[in-house]
Amino acid sequence: MTARVRLQTLGLPLLAGALAALAHPPFGFLPGLLGYGLLMILAGQAGPGRPLRAAFLQGWLAGVGYFTIGVWWVAEAFLVDIAAHGWMAPLAVIFLAGGVSLFWGAAAVLFRWAGVSSAWRVLVFAGALSVMEWLRGHILTGFPWNLPGETWRAGSLVSQSASLVGAYGLTFLTIALAATPALLWRGERRPETSWPVVVALSVALVLLAGMAGFGAWRLSGARPADPAGPMIRIVQPYVPQEAKYDPQRFAQILDSYLSLTAAPAARRPAIIVWPEGAVPALSNAYLAPGTWTRAAILQALTPGQVLITGAARSESRAASEVYFNSLIVLRRTPNDLEQLGAYDKHRLVPFGEYLPMDSLLTPLGIHNLVQIGDGFAAGPPPRPLVLPGLPVIQPLICYESLYPGFTRAGARASGRAPGLIINVSNDAWFGATTGPLQHLNLASYRAIEEGVPMVRATPTGVSAMIDPYGRSVPGQSLGQGARGIVDARLPQRLAPTGYRLWGEWPFLMFLCLSAGLAWFFGVAERRNLDQITPRG
Repeated sequence: MTARVRLQTLGLPLLAGALAALAHPPFGFLPGLLGYGLLMILAGQAGPGRPLRAAFLQGWLAGVGYFTIGVWWVAEAFLVDIAAHGWMAPLAVIFLAGGVSLFWGAAAVLFRWAGVSSAWRVLVFAGALSVMEWLRGHILTGFPWNLPGETWRAGSLVSQSASLVGAYGLTFLTIALAATPALLWRGERRPETSWPVVVALSVALVLLAGMAGFGAWRLSGARPADPAGPMIRIVQPYVPQEAKYDPQRFAQILDSYLSLTAAPAARRPAIIVWPEGAVPALSNAYLAPGTWTRAAILQALTPGQVLITGAARSESRAASEVYFNSLIVLRRTPNDLEQLGAYDKHRLVPFGEYLPMDSLLTPLGIHNLVQIGDGFAAGPPPRPLVLPGLPVIQPLICYESLYPGFTRAGARASGRAPGLIINVSNDAWFGATTGPLQHLNLASYRAIEEGVPMVRATPTGVSAMIDPYGRSVPGQSLGQGARGIVDARLPQRLAPTGYRLWGEWPFLMFLCLSAGLAWFFGVAERRNLDQITPRG
C-alpha cells in the first residue's frame, strides 16, 4: 500500500470524523462540519475491487475519529475507583468508540450501495448517516451522544430548528448542509454539469439562512420569567465523586448540601433541587423517621418548602433488595417531611448502572461502576409528576436527557404536558473534562424541542436554569468546580412546539425523500443499465 493510498484509506477518514467532532461544543470549530463532506467523498469513491467493504472501513474510521474525541472522558469514570476499575479505562474508550462507529460504517455502505453520483447524493448521504444515527440512539437502549444535529450550541439561532424537527431532523439537515460544499470537488471523475452544483449550493445557503432567520424570529419573542412564578434554588456543593466513597465524609457532604439549602436569600425559594445521588447512601434509609439525617434535612427547610433530590431508593422483593436510581420530592410540613412523589430512572447506563450479560462478564472481573447491590433496576416508562402546588414536572435523570422525545412520550402517555423539566445528573464521574460541558449542551436541546424550561443540577457543574429556548439564563448557572447556589424564577413555558405536536414525522419525511432519491437516481438507474447492457 503506497503512502498516498494509506492516507486516503486510513488518514483522511479519521480526519473527517475528527473535524466533525471538533465542531461540537465546547470546541465549537464549526468549519469542522466540512468533515461530513469529506466522508461523503471518501465513501462515494470507496475504491475498486470491494467498494462496499472499503466504504465500511472508511465510514468506521471516520466514526472512530468522531467518537474518540466525543467520548474520551468516559475513561475518567473508571479512574474514580482506580484499584477496582482503572484497568478498564482505555478499554472503555476503545470499545465504546469502536462499537458505535459500526453505525457510521454501515451508513457509508448504504450510501455507496445507493450509487447516486449526481448532486442529489448530498440528500442520500444525509439520509444514510442520519438513519444510522437514529439506530445508534435506539438499539440496545441506545447511545445518542453528540448527534450531528446537536453540533450547534444550544440556544443559538440554528439550534432553534429543533423545536420544529427535533434533534434527529436537525441531524439530517446539518449533514446535508455540511456535505453540500463537497460537490465542488470533482476528483478524477468526469466533471459534472456546473448548474446542479450551483443550484445545490444556493439552496443550502438559503436553507441555512432560513434556519437562522427562524431562530432569530423565535428568540425575538422570548419573555422574561413570570415574577409570580416559583423561585427555585439549585444547589451545587462541589463534591468530587471519589469523596462519596469515604464513609468518614458522609456527614460533611450532607452538611454542605444543608448549609447551601438554608443560605439566606432576598426571596425564599419555594423549590430546592439537589443533584443525582446527592446523599452518598445505598438507599433512602437516611429519610427514615427518627434518623438524625431526616432531622437535619427538616431543620434546613422552612414550612412549605419543597426539596427535590436524586437518591438511591430500595424495595424488598421476594428474597432480595431491588435498588432504583430515583428522584424524590419532599415537602416540609410544620413538624415533618412529607413525600409527595418519586420517579425511578427508566433509561439506565450500561456498565455504569447495570451490567449487561452479567453472567458472562462478571467472571472476567468486569463489574458495573455503581457500587450498589447488583446495580439498579429500571423504572417504568416516563411520565411526568403531577404534584399538589407544583408545576407538572418531567424528571430526566442524567443519561435520560440525551433522548429526543423522552419528555414528549411521557406527556402523551399521561395526557399532561410538563411546565418544568428537572435534569439531575452526577457529572462528577467525569471530572473537569469536556464531558459535563457536552452534557449541558445536549440536555439543553430537550428544552428547545419541548419549549419547556429546564432546571439542571449536578454536584460539580454545570448547574443552570435553562430557558425554553435552550439558553442558560445569564447569571443563573454554576460552572465546573464551583460551589454555590442558583436562585432563579421559573421561566414561562411556551406554546406547543412543532416537535411536541409532530414528533419524528418530519425526520421520517426526510428519510423517505432520501430513500426515494436513492431509488430513482441510483438503484433503479443501475437496474436499467443492467437490462440494456448486452451480455456476451
